[in-house]
Amino acid sequence: MTAVPGAFALVLHSHLPWLAHHGRWPVGEEWLYQSWAHSYLPVVDLLERLAAEGRRDVLTLGVTPVLAAQLDDPHCLRGMHHWLGNWQLRAHGAVPRLPELAAREHRAAARALERFEARWRHGASAVLRPLVDAGVVELLGGPLTHPFGPLLLPEVRAWALAGGLADTALRLGHRPAGIWAPECGYAPGMERGYATAGVRRFLVDGPALHGDTALARPVGDSGVLAFGRDLEVTYQVWSPKSGYPGGRDYRDFHTYDHPSGLKPARVTGRHVAPHDKRLYDPQRAAAAVARDAAAFVDVVRARLLALHARHGRPALVVAAFDTELFGHWWHEGPAWLETVLRALPDAGVRLTTLRGAEAAGFVGEPVELPASSWGSGKDWRVWAGEQVSDLVELNGQVQKTLVQTVADAPTPDQLANRLAEEALLALSSDWAFMVSKDSAADYARRRAHGHAAHVTELAELLRQGRRAEAVRLVAGWPPAPFGHVDARALVRA
Repeated sequence: MTAVPGAFALVLHSHLPWLAHHGRWPVGEEWLYQSWAHSYLPVVDLLERLAAEGRRDVLTLGVTPVLAAQLDDPHCLRGMHHWLGNWQLRAHGAVPRLPELAAREHRAAARALERFEARWRHGASAVLRPLVDAGVVELLGGPLTHPFGPLLLPEVRAWALAGGLADTALRLGHRPAGIWAPECGYAPGMERGYATAGVRRFLVDGPALHGDTALARPVGDSGVLAFGRDLEVTYQVWSPKSGYPGGRDYRDFHTYDHPSGLKPARVTGRHVAPHDKRLYDPQRAAAAVARDAAAFVDVVRARLLALHARHGRPALVVAAFDTELFGHWWHEGPAWLETVLRALPDAGVRLTTLRGAEAAGFVGEPVELPASSWGSGKDWRVWAGEQVSDLVELNGQVQKTLVQTVADAPTPDQLANRLAEEALLALSSDWAFMVSKDSAADYARRRAHGHAAHVTELAELLRQGRRAEAVRLVAGWPPAPFGHVDARALVRA
């Protein structure tokens, strides 16, 4: 097929908050293991298949430090192995009621377990690094625990980002030059902090660039490039109201066979009650994957041609999603993704990464960006609105306590380091998001307030010089993600 002017960049953002040692079901480690089994394993598998064919610059992959820590953590690795084995057992138990579903799920679980034992038992870093080394993917990093940047004190923001980039370099041997800013959150001036940290590229949502996403744009005089999500293309796949995963023939996410936890139904229709949904049919789903992949390729081609006609030059289209959409939320997502990544080049569309787009000259004139995010309203309301006012106040106090405690620490101090990790966990953007969306809101509030209480209690003991008590206190807490956080670096940030 005739080549289309321009290029297409797919960006996947892989992130979950720190779930290890903080509950199993329905919210907690179960969330991690489901995402690992149904998204991370199959997405990496398809990338390895493309790598074996000599493909390069396939997509841009963000992996947050707090997720990477869990995918490398011995506790989580043991838990994942157990979860995969239990998946097989659950499938076996469903044989009398749902024999076809049980057989499919047992085969899928066996494949996943075999793959995990062969490739993942020593953690994700050993699996991901060859893809990064070979240039199959461009790696994006980010702050340590995914805090919402616009609401952070400047020194906390700089410290969390520097620590996150250092953690990624430690795990994967590459210090990312690009980041997925948590929640695509931006406040004017943040680009200067990015430049100081050595970050050259970051993501914003399309409206932050007034929809003009055909080129990356330097922000002010910083030299740092903002890449905007093209919502006309991205929303074909997933939007607040529609997208391919809602197609009638795809597996329904919300309908369970409760004794086994397996999912037997297809979507059937948007307003169809669970008990009226039809049984899932893999052949119908495969046909839907082929149909929707072809439709997406047509959308990308048409968009690139339209942008070329409008601007008089080749354009860039950036489509960006959570990695967990593909497999966890949308069962057929990995199959759709691989089909698209193979079909786009065959249709004359060049695949690239954000790094590749910059190198190819897809860069426009400097802009000034407004305060923005990719959340509801494209502003900060999800993380700073009235519904989460208690968390906003809490996070402000956590940061003040953190800065004061570290400033008072005369030498490197493991207790101050642990206080810093608890502060980072309290500041995770996930808690406010979950509360605003009323998704496991009680769990989210409990996590935020729990970590904040740890900060307050430990800071008071350190202030009073009661270090022996502080050591005993910390010994009773669940483990934290990182073993190398340096609280003293906050003073220098």
